[in-house]
Amino acid sequence: MANLRADYVPLFERKPLKLPGNARVAVWPVINVEEWDINAPMARTVLPPPQGVTVLPDIANFGWFDYGLRVGFWRLKRVLDRHGIRATVSLNASICHSYPQIVDASLASGWEMLGHGFIQRALNVETDEREVIRRSITTIKAYTGKAPRGWMGPGLAETFHTPDILAEEGIEYLCDWCNDDQPYRMKVARGSLVSIPYTVELNDIPIYLIQHHGSSEIFVRARDHFDTLYEEGAESARIMAISTHPYITGVPHRIKYYNMIFNYIRQFAGVVFMTGGEIFDWYTSVA
Repeated sequence: MANLRADYVPLFERKPLKLPGNARVAVWPVINVEEWDINAPMARTVLPPPQGVTVLPDIANFGWFDYGLRVGFWRLKRVLDRHGIRATVSLNASICHSYPQIVDASLASGWEMLGHGFIQRALNVETDEREVIRRSITTIKAYTGKAPRGWMGPGLAETFHTPDILAEEGIEYLCDWCNDDQPYRMKVARGSLVSIPYTVELNDIPIYLIQHHGSSEIFVRARDHFDTLYEEGAESARIMAISTHPYITGVPHRIKYYNMIFNYIRQFAGVVFMTGGEIFDWYTSVA
């Protein structure tokens, strides 16, 4: 069955899109900042449970995740700050209460907050999806002074109703549908919603936790991915998301390869670094 949320238009048959300054590629760094409940099974694991039995609390895997908030996030931020690049933070809203220093530092650097649920738990298992979405939005707005304009479901998970609810609750763009290299308008019951291309290809969860590549893979893949988009971008704009998690890419043996991505990309003319909200504003002004 075809995607009922979008019209099907082949990429190379579309009207050309031009980025600001006639750039070819908009590079969009996304850092996923999550909170995992120590009283529940971990959202992901790096170690199997002892004797094959799930244990609570799962200290080994909680510590692996918590390293990202204590250390890894700050490494990623150092890299981007050195390059003068602003990120979009995919934020579990509970972080505003539990780890406010992370939100404060992000805002101080002009980073964007993107709604990512209240805590790291799929919307599909929530008893009231709308309440979770609404609570996430209001919590981020109360702490930062600004409601998030975009949304990414924890685990990219949605119900069949999620896009409609998001549009009704004032969300302008959605990142769950990793199915294009350009934004597009989604079909929703009321209001409007734009899909902005997020990624499962330049995403450290598949690269390292599922495919088990070596530490350099994120750079190698980002370089090759960029080269193709840059060539195609001469005809029509392309969006390149780079998705990282502090507990994965923020570790010592991977962080230099994250830095190498931006050293490489910044050699090229015709590249802009944008937040999700900036991509949304550009797209809705030209399409």
